[in-house]
Amino acid sequence: MPLRRVAAALAVFAAGFALGGYLFSETRARDVLPFKPCEERCYKAQEVAGLIASVAILRASALVPAVVLESDNCLAVRHPRPEARIHYVLFPKHDTRNIATLSADDAPYVMACFAMVRELVVRDRLQSYRVLTNGPALQDVAYLHFHLIGR
Repeated sequence: MPLRRVAAALAVFAAGFALGGYLFSETRARDVLPFKPCEERCYKAQEVAGLIASVAILRASALVPAVVLESDNCLAVRHPRPEARIHYVLFPKHDTRNIATLSADDAPYVMACFAMVRELVVRDRLQSYRVLTNGPALQDVAYLHFHLIGR
């Protein structure tokens, strides 16, 4: 009986390890455990939220609530606490923390989000709107995203 429990525990561990490897394979490397004083490298709450958002957007977008539009490179959702009648949040499907960390690899994803902004503006017949993104100190989630807010 104990051998079966050990085998079952090892099987669960292996399955979790494989699933974790798959889910996090397209996220950018971040320090998780501080083995020495890490100052800026340690996870903060918004970075953990960004990592979870990254996994959800890249691997399980069907589980993301309030999806309005989705393409291969961008996902738009209704904001859970909207500032205005129309308030969408658009996430590039590429793990990027903020504007300052953009690279050439991010360009197709960012452009897809702006194309989706255009689609939402036309669809909702918006005339008075703004598109914005927050810097790291203003982000609740450390994952590049854009707000489309229409009045």
